[in-house]
Amino acid sequence: MKITELLIAEHMLLCAVFDQIERALPDLETVGEARLLGRLVESLLRGHGSREEDLAYRALDHVLYEKGHLDRLYSDHHEIDARLKQAQQAETVGEARGLLQLALAASRAHFRDEEHVILPLIEENLQSDSIGKLGELWMKHHGDLGIQTT
Repeated sequence: MKITELLIAEHMLLCAVFDQIERALPDLETVGEARLLGRLVESLLRGHGSREEDLAYRALDHVLYEKGHLDRLYSDHHEIDARLKQAQQAETVGEARGLLQLALAASRAHFRDEEHVILPLIEENLQSDSIGKLGELWMKHHGDLGIQTT
């Protein structure tokens, strides 16, 4: 399976988790509960981001930089991180809920941008064999996300 397909699959998985968190947000009663969900999202995104950078974006840094996308990627990551940190420092459950919702929405938008801009650049600029080998490395080191390959 190609690295680009695995990144899309992980985006889908993360969005499904985000959906569940958003369903739970209205029922939260304490700031502590909201902070716990914020730490969960932060941990999931940290792992996802490091896998993306290690296995996909390093090979493409020069192209992303030349096309001006590298700054946008990092800017998005900083915005999402800031919202999650603010949620950890929120004084009310309502404030924490709102910040978590903003972080989830920004994450989804970031995934869409990656899928429409960055992943096609990977497909265009790396050889098919390389994209497949990166996918194999992902599967070997990070599990298969429950994906069946044929």
